[in-house]
Amino acid sequence: MIHEQAIIEPGAQIGKNVTIGPWTYIGNDVVIGDDCEISSHVVVKGPTKMGKGNRIFQFASIGEECQDLKYDNEPTQLIIGDNNTFRESCTVHRGTIQDNSLTQIGSNNLFMAYTHVAHDCVVGNNCILANNASIAGHVHVGDFAILGGMVGVHQFCHIGAHSFIAANTLLVKDVPPFVMASGQSAKPFGLNTEGMKRRGFEKQTILALKRAYKLVYRQGLNVEQALVKLREMVEETPEIAAFADFIESSSRGIVR
Repeated sequence: MIHEQAIIEPGAQIGKNVTIGPWTYIGNDVVIGDDCEISSHVVVKGPTKMGKGNRIFQFASIGEECQDLKYDNEPTQLIIGDNNTFRESCTVHRGTIQDNSLTQIGSNNLFMAYTHVAHDCVVGNNCILANNASIAGHVHVGDFAILGGMVGVHQFCHIGAHSFIAANTLLVKDVPPFVMASGQSAKPFGLNTEGMKRRGFEKQTILALKRAYKLVYRQGLNVEQALVKLREMVEETPEIAAFADFIESSSRGIVR
């Protein structure tokens, strides 16, 4: 149901079985997929393409132009997958031409109240950003990552899949997959073993990743030395390849 007091611009495309509350604005160049629920007092601007089954709560702003001072009204976009939840006052901005002109969000994510996703960010699937967590421009967040309340992430940082960032953390470097980080600025605090158990990781895989973690963080090796030893373990456990590849490709350096 689309409330009679909602404002839908003529260029917007609305899917089937979509609910839009009163005093909500849907701009031109916005595509909303089937079965989405958009509360009252929401603003969605485009170019934005949204998949099916998304829920947007009141006072959220989705697809607004970014806050980067270099932005000059270029036709950048926001793409959102399926079954995401954007809670109260969440803000998500479109990309800039300084990157790929795109902010992209996957599926099955939860963005709690007052979270912020800045321009050119890439968020994977099944992630959680708790209240007031903010990721700056060009940040990449891997699948199943969890960011606690009040987390702040510096621009261009990458956060690996299945990682856990504790509340009130200031993150200025990359966090490898499976790693827990905390502090201002962030330091590593072991592996997210509880999260891996909940997602069905085998015991042997978790043990192998613990050995990989110790190589990087507990044996006094520099990153290059640790990578040599990690490569020797890749055939044993495929997940170690993701761990090593992330570390090797890090441009900001990893938390240490």
